[in-house]
Amino acid sequence: MNQNSDSTGEQRLAPRPLERPAVDPGAAAVFGRPSGVSGAFSPTAAARPVLGDVTVAPPTPEALVSAFGRPAGETAVLQRPPGERADLAEDEALWAAESDPWRDPAAGAVIGPPAVAKDEDEEDDAETKSGPLLSLSDVLFGRRVKPLALGILGLVALLVGAAGGFVGWLVARGGDALTSDVTLAQAEAGKERPAGSVADIATRVRPAVVSIEVKIAQGGGTGSGVIIDGSGYIVTNWHVVTLEGRADQSAKISAVFTDGTRTEAQLVGTDPKTDLAVIKVKVTNPTVLQFGDSDKLQVGDTVLAVGSPLGLTDTVTEGIVSALHRPVVAGGDNGESPITYDAIQTDAAVNQGNSGGPLVDSTGALVGINSAIRSSAGNTGSVGLGFAIPSNDAKRIAEAIIRDGTVKHADLGANVKSVSAETAEGAQVVNVTDGGAAAKAGLAEGDVIRKLGDRQVRNAAELTVAVRQHQPGQTVPVVLARQGRELTIQVTLQSD
Repeated sequence: MNQNSDSTGEQRLAPRPLERPAVDPGAAAVFGRPSGVSGAFSPTAAARPVLGDVTVAPPTPEALVSAFGRPAGETAVLQRPPGERADLAEDEALWAAESDPWRDPAAGAVIGPPAVAKDEDEEDDAETKSGPLLSLSDVLFGRRVKPLALGILGLVALLVGAAGGFVGWLVARGGDALTSDVTLAQAEAGKERPAGSVADIATRVRPAVVSIEVKIAQGGGTGSGVIIDGSGYIVTNWHVVTLEGRADQSAKISAVFTDGTRTEAQLVGTDPKTDLAVIKVKVTNPTVLQFGDSDKLQVGDTVLAVGSPLGLTDTVTEGIVSALHRPVVAGGDNGESPITYDAIQTDAAVNQGNSGGPLVDSTGALVGINSAIRSSAGNTGSVGLGFAIPSNDAKRIAEAIIRDGTVKHADLGANVKSVSAETAEGAQVVNVTDGGAAAKAGLAEGDVIRKLGDRQVRNAAELTVAVRQHQPGQTVPVVLARQGRELTIQVTLQSD
C-alpha cells in the first residue's frame, strides 16, 4: 500500500491501484471499440467513421437541438420521467450516463415525455373552449348535420314520445278499477234453424198476415187478417171489419202488410153468427197461407198465433192446443144473434188486435182464425185462454162468402136452454118455430136434446154448433129425453 504525506506531514493512504479483470477475447471482439476509436463514442459527427456497413448518424439539426436539447446548465445525461415515482428510486442508476454503455452522450435529443408536466387539476382553456352553438336552421338547412343523423334523432324522439304516451295511458286507465278495455267472446256459428222450427214457420207465415185498420166517423179499430187466395182475398173476424156491428157503408178499411205496404180493402161479405168476414185487396203475387185440416189436431199440438196485438204488428207467439171442440158464445148485444162456434182453445198469447189473425200448426198450415179470449175480472189481457175458429169451418164459410156474398146455416127451428139434472143433461126445448124443422119432426116443449148426429149435447151452445156442422136439408138423428124416457127421432134441418 502506498503512503503519501500532506502539508502537515501526516501520512495518508493512497488510492488502491485500479484492477481490471482480463477481458474475454470473444466479448472484446463483439463489444470492443472499433478500430481507431479511443473514446466511448466519436465526439464529433465529422470524425465518425463507418462501422462496418452502418453509417453513423449526421449531426443533429440546430432546430431540433434547440427544441429538444438539454436546457442550459443541465448536466443530467438522460431526462427523468415527470413526477415523483417511488418505484424508480432504486433504479436511479439506470438513468445515468455511466450505466448505459450504448447511450451516445453527444445525442441532441432524448425520446421521452414532454419536458414540462402539466398539473392534472389545471384546466386547459384552449382545449375546453367550445365553439359556436348550432341553431335549428343550421341543423335542418345548413348541412351541418348528416340526414341519417337527423332521421335517427327523429326516430328516437318518436319512440320516446310513444313510450311516454303509453305510460300515461296506463296510469290513466289504472285510476278506475271498474272500467277497462274488454273483448267479449261471441259464437262464430249462427243459431241453427232447421226446417219446422218456430223461426222457420214464422218466416214463412208472417208475409201472409196483414194488419187491418177500420175508420169510421165516430172512431175506428184495428185487428188482423190472413191472405187465403192469390186474388187478394183476406179472411178475418166480423167484429174487426164492422167494429162489432157499429160500422156502416162509409167505413174505410185498410190492409197493412209486414213490409209496410198499405192498401185499401173492400168488404166482400160477413157471417155474424160465426164471427167471420172476407175482404179483398188489389195486390200482385201475394204470399198465400194454405188451409190445414183442423179435424186432425190433437190436444198438446204446437201452434203459433200471428197478428197485431195491441197495435204491435207482425207479432208471433207460441203455445199448444189446450182443448178442442170448446163451444164459445159471444156477442148477442143490441138484439143481435149471439156468435157461437166450436172453438180451438190455445194457451198461445192472444190479445186484443190478434182477432182475425191465423193460428198455424207445426207445418205452417192455417188451422184456426183467432177470435176471442177469456179474461179474469178486471183484466182485459191474455190469461192463457184464447179461442180460434177451426180452419175447416172458416174455409167453408169463406168459400160461401166469396161465391155468394152470404152464408146459409142449418137450422133446427127451436129455442133451447141449458139444463143439468140427475135425470137429464143437455139442451131443453123452450119452444119450437111453426113450420120449422123441430115442429115437423115432432119435438115438443120440455124435451131435452142430448145428442144430435155424432155430437154429444151438454148445453145449448153445443146444440147450436152441432146443428151448424150439417148442411141445410140434411136429415140427422136426434136423441132426446121426454118424461123420463129416451127417444130418437129423425130431423130434416132447414136453412136459417
